[in-house]
Amino acid sequence: MGKGRLEAFSDGVLAIIITIMVLELKVPHNAELSALFALWPVFVSYVLSFLYVGIYWNNHHHMMHSIKRVNGAVLWRNLHLLFWLSLLPFTTGWMGENHFARWPTVVYGLNLMLCAMAYQILEMKLIAVDGREGLLASAVGKDRKGRLSLVLYIAGLIVAAFFAPLLGMVFFVAVALVWFVPDRRIEQRLTSKERLR
Repeated sequence: MGKGRLEAFSDGVLAIIITIMVLELKVPHNAELSALFALWPVFVSYVLSFLYVGIYWNNHHHMMHSIKRVNGAVLWRNLHLLFWLSLLPFTTGWMGENHFARWPTVVYGLNLMLCAMAYQILEMKLIAVDGREGLLASAVGKDRKGRLSLVLYIAGLIVAAFFAPLLGMVFFVAVALVWFVPDRRIEQRLTSKERLR
C-alpha cells in the first residue's frame, strides 16, 4: 500500500502538536518586560519541545522517502509514535509551569524516551517491510545514534529523579543536539540513488 496518507496524517498531527504547545504560552497581563522574564521556564520548555517535534518531523520525512511501501503494521507503529508525541504538549506544559521541578522533569524525560523508542520500533518495522537490502536498512546500519540517545535518556532520567532535575535536562538537550542535524545517512543514500538513475 502507498505511503502518502501516512505522511499526510503524520504531518497534520505534528502540526497540531506544535499548535497546542504554543497555546500554552499565556500572554502576561502586565506590560512590563519583567512579566516576560517570569515566563522563562515555560518558554524554554516550549523551545526544547518545538525542537524535538521538528527533529521527529524532519527524520520521519527522510525515513518515509527512503521506503517504497507500508502495510497495516507500519500504520499502527506510526500511530504508536504519534501517541507519545501527542503527549509532549502536556508534559512540556507541566514541566514549564512547575519550573523544572523533579517529577514533571522526570515525566517529560520519560515521554521523550518513549517517543524515541516508538520511533525505533517504527524504523525496525519499516526495515522489515522494505527488506534488509533496502535503502533505509543500509542507511541506518547499526543505529548507534539511536542507541546513544536511549542511553542519554536513561542517564538524564536517573539524574533528574535522584540528583538535580536541571542537570537531568542537560542530557535531554544533548539528545536534541545529537539529532538537530537531519539524519544525513538517509539523505546521502537518497541523493546517491537519484544520481544512479
